[in-house]
Amino acid sequence: MKAETKITGTGHYVPPKVITNFDLEKIIETSDEWIRQRAGIKERRFADSGVGTSDLGYQAALKAIEDAQIDKADIDFIIAATLSPDHYFPGIGVMIQERLGLATIGALDVRNQCSGFIYALSIADQYIRAKTYKKILLVASEVQSHNLDFSDEGRDLAVLFGDGAGAVILEPNSTHEDNRGILSTHLFADGRHISDLWMEKPSPNDKPVFPEDFLDQKGYFPRMNGKTVFKNASEKMPQAVREALETNQLTIDDVDHLIPHQANDRISLMVARNLRIPVEKVIRNIDRYGNTTAASIPIALDEALKQGRIKNNDIVVLTAFGSGFTWASAVIRW
Repeated sequence: MKAETKITGTGHYVPPKVITNFDLEKIIETSDEWIRQRAGIKERRFADSGVGTSDLGYQAALKAIEDAQIDKADIDFIIAATLSPDHYFPGIGVMIQERLGLATIGALDVRNQCSGFIYALSIADQYIRAKTYKKILLVASEVQSHNLDFSDEGRDLAVLFGDGAGAVILEPNSTHEDNRGILSTHLFADGRHISDLWMEKPSPNDKPVFPEDFLDQKGYFPRMNGKTVFKNASEKMPQAVREALETNQLTIDDVDHLIPHQANDRISLMVARNLRIPVEKVIRNIDRYGNTTAASIPIALDEALKQGRIKNNDIVVLTAFGSGFTWASAVIRW
């Protein structure tokens, strides 16, 4: 496919507070060995009290704008992806717009959880292909630590998540002859599995949606059927990658880098095994950040670029899986 959209700048930001597995041992019944074996995580970042998702997203946006070497005033649209907005409403897109001082440009919020970045990338690509916008800021940001169940009942999920944000600037590909940029995006969903990975409350079954016994119900904490999620993620992400490669008449040998959503290192390795791609081509950083949900792919992408791992004309494949269930893939010629 023809690449109409290029990523011209990337950036990420994580809170300075490092929480190791040994720190978690002090507050819940768990162990460093158990967490590393189960998820491949050694540490993660937690935001301080009072620091929200929009704050992390704003910092990542500044870095992406600087990297793209553009004037922030030239941005004509914002897309924000998160499952952990600062408030029930509005979303964080308008909050980042206000922090950046970007007049009255549109701001769209995407709620596709761990698949949010690729879903948002697809939307940005279509806007640019349609010549609706020329410079789009895409921010994926999460602060999960403020709403995790740090009791023994919730420990399976509490040890997995971290806070962070990634951002990219997207612009039209002005030199079509090199065909560098987003080649294609592929989006999928299966709503039959909603309750296998969700935060049940607030619910339309409650009137008002925040009843008096809201806190006692504990339904406002995320819950996951781990076995079902692991099985589906390990199957659906490779399927999405294969469809993306077929669309672009590529093979797995053509792929220089695979960036999966950093949900669990065992899932990333299972995806690599399923695709028969060498593990050294798989970009992984979950050991240092945990699962940062929608932010995990842009954080890993920015790190790989800054480290010089991704070079011009490399084929980079992204894939994600998350709540909904939703899953997605994208192919980029860098």
